[in-house]
Amino acid sequence: MFGLFNKKVELHAPVSGNVIEITEVNDPVFSQKMMGEGFAVKPTAGQINSPINGRVKSIFPTLHAVALETDDGQEMLLHIGIDTVELNGEGFQSNLIEGQKIKIGDPLVQVDLAVLAEKGKDNVIIIVLPELKDKQVIVQTGEKQSGEVVAILK
Repeated sequence: MFGLFNKKVELHAPVSGNVIEITEVNDPVFSQKMMGEGFAVKPTAGQINSPINGRVKSIFPTLHAVALETDDGQEMLLHIGIDTVELNGEGFQSNLIEGQKIKIGDPLVQVDLAVLAEKGKDNVIIIVLPELKDKQVIVQTGEKQSGEVVAILK
């Protein structure tokens, strides 16, 4: 019975690459945790997948960010790149719809990393938990494959 209140939530890598602490992101809004706790991945591929089982809460029109919610109600923001909103969707593709059920590893957004590089945009993929309360994020940094557990909320 009491286990329900201490249930840990696993977050999976949304993309293959180098997992880093959120404090290492090259944007003070994220690195100073103004948006909340989380982690980031320097991607080696452009297919961004779901890090959780849950649903799509909202999709930004420019496709650079997707709001997700776990099955147990934990909200998170998946943000692709730094200042990529300025691209107005160039280099991004997605077939997501709001309210869509998602499972770990389901495709969310395809991003053309070459377009981001050409436009001088940092391609870091950021997972931030703006509503995280009474939990800690424990991140396993280093090279990870998409779908691997990279963070635990305790």
